[in-house]
Amino acid sequence: MSSPVFGLVGWKNSGKTTLMTNLIRELTHRSFAVSVIKHAHAKFEIDHPGRDSFKMRDAGARQVVLSSPRRFALMRELGDAPEMTFAELLPYAGRCDLVLVEGYKREAFPKIEIRRDGAASRDPLSAECPHVVAIASDRPENEKDQLPIFHIDDIGRIVDFIAATLELRRP
Repeated sequence: MSSPVFGLVGWKNSGKTTLMTNLIRELTHRSFAVSVIKHAHAKFEIDHPGRDSFKMRDAGARQVVLSSPRRFALMRELGDAPEMTFAELLPYAGRCDLVLVEGYKREAFPKIEIRRDGAASRDPLSAECPHVVAIASDRPENEKDQLPIFHIDDIGRIVDFIAATLELRRP
């Protein structure tokens, strides 16, 4: 059985990563094992020139696995192949109680839309993202949606909502 999935979507600079890290912190405090999948832009880089793994990829390795007693990392060069689908990536989340996803607004799993001043826009995404089930906003009193609305800093209530939506039980 695969782990339940819940996502965050929002315009650039809406605070997705900040909210995501706060949710992870609260969920792990409640003893849930959380994995994360984050959609990134085309030219993201997690490895840097001068590192051994970078030299190996630069030399032509299609896949590099780094392993230590505390963690491992897998880097795969796609070359001209298409981007992996969300369904292809999901098994890499591993065994966990919940997979939190940043981005992937068109995928079919429940999501919270973030609206915040300072974002690229405050225009609602929920109309084009049918799986948005709630709003997290820095001005919840101004939101007109029929969906549940939370203050972006009300982490406990947002986690309660996610747990209820996914029917999560404490481990």
